Amino acid sequence: MPVKHPKVAVLLAAYNGMQWIEEQLASILDQSAVDLTVYISIDPSTDGTEAWCAVYAAQHPSVIVLPAAGAFGGASRNFFRLIRDVDLDKYDFVAFADQDDVWHLDKLQRATHAIQSREIDAYSSNVTAFWPNGRTQLLDKAQPQVAWDFLFEAAGPGCTYVMSQKMVATLKASMLNNWADLQGVSLHDWYCYAFARSHGFKWFIDPQPSMQYRQHERNQVGANTGLNPLIARYKTIHDGWWFSQVRLIACQVGRSTDPFVQGWLRLGRAQLLRLSLSAWKCRRRARDKVFFFLICWATALIGSKSR
Repeated sequence: MPVKHPKVAVLLAAYNGMQWIEEQLASILDQSAVDLTVYISIDPSTDGTEAWCAVYAAQHPSVIVLPAAGAFGGASRNFFRLIRDVDLDKYDFVAFADQDDVWHLDKLQRATHAIQSREIDAYSSNVTAFWPNGRTQLLDKAQPQVAWDFLFEAAGPGCTYVMSQKMVATLKASMLNNWADLQGVSLHDWYCYAFARSHGFKWFIDPQPSMQYRQHERNQVGANTGLNPLIARYKTIHDGWWFSQVRLIACQVGRSTDPFVQGWLRLGRAQLLRLSLSAWKCRRRARDKVFFFLICWATALIGSKSR
């Protein structure tokens, strides 16, 4: 039976967010047709974020600031802490939030309705990126899911994720059982999508944007548009970070013994060349399939010359 006014836990990771967090919280608290509570975890900041959030929470009963827990060093560990420390059993859905975006007022209503009406377990969506100069751009992540995309990319920006309580309970149990190894995962949104797909949960990527995705110089990931982000992405692959994350996530979500994964998990020259031939089922977007193919070949050839 669909829940008409679902309870939603919104998990917000903050760090030096004074410039944007008030506008973001206002857009969250104005959400329609849901009963929500916002939980904020703050990486130690230098701009007064902790003090401001404490005052804000005192004035808004539906906002709770978690106790200080030391430095996280990145959004991923901060979100993992939120999942670990918040009692999520009393909520119908769990959503992620960044500190610097602006949500459409029906974001959670649309997401929770989609999960219930489509009988799925998790939701993400396209976003509209916007820059200080007024420029906007639709970021399209809603291409059809393919067999193995979840081991190589997220389901769009993590700040659009809304997940069912059933899925989050399974996710949380696994996280707690593998807590130490999980700290090496750099992107929580990629990991959560990989976990969901690996464990048979159904995920819908909505082509309709659900929020305004703010772009600024401190974005941890950002819109990835233009030449500079492409060069930065290549550098993370060339330096070995990206493939190390692929391998770590594949192991963390229990897919390391799958015959397909076994075929490339060592990431040697032959394995990378073999993986390149599966590009069509490893990424969703056509240009990313081509990029994936070329990167596998380049990494294999460069790696063989360096040995």
